Amino acid sequence: MSIKWRSRLTVYILSLLIWFALTDIKKFEEVAAGIVISFLVSLIAGHMLVTTEKSKSPIMRFKSAVIYLFKFLWEMIKANIHVAYIVLHPNLPIKPGIVKIKTRLTKDIAITVLTNSITLTPGTLTIDVDKQAGEIYIHWIDTFTIDTDQATKEIGGKFEKNLVEVFE
Repeated sequence: MSIKWRSRLTVYILSLLIWFALTDIKKFEEVAAGIVISFLVSLIAGHMLVTTEKSKSPIMRFKSAVIYLFKFLWEMIKANIHVAYIVLHPNLPIKPGIVKIKTRLTKDIAITVLTNSITLTPGTLTIDVDKQAGEIYIHWIDTFTIDTDQATKEIGGKFEKNLVEVFE
């Protein structure tokens, strides 16, 4: 099976699963609509998900994706507690700043997932991405370092290892 059709099949299955998860299926028409809409989505945008042959097995990539999800949730919980502390503290102890982090991700989807993970974590906001240089600029509410390597380790390094295994 070619990469293009494998990608479309993957998008079809994922779209159908999402449709079933979000729909209260009580009638056959809802199932049929899900099948048709998932098929149309896979024809229109299906070629965008899988773009190259992956060296790792799908099981290992799925395992890395699950680990990434739990890491992301843990980092989000920690960041929420930290931002709540800042907001509730009488002196409002913040030191906002813009930092640059490095990334070794090259695929658009991997960079998008990383930048969204950073933005969804309270206290950080992705400002700009320089894909050619492998740099991401981030507004950080409590900047404790402006060193690129240290900021990379603190902000993006938590997610990048798993994202490389999933997408690269």
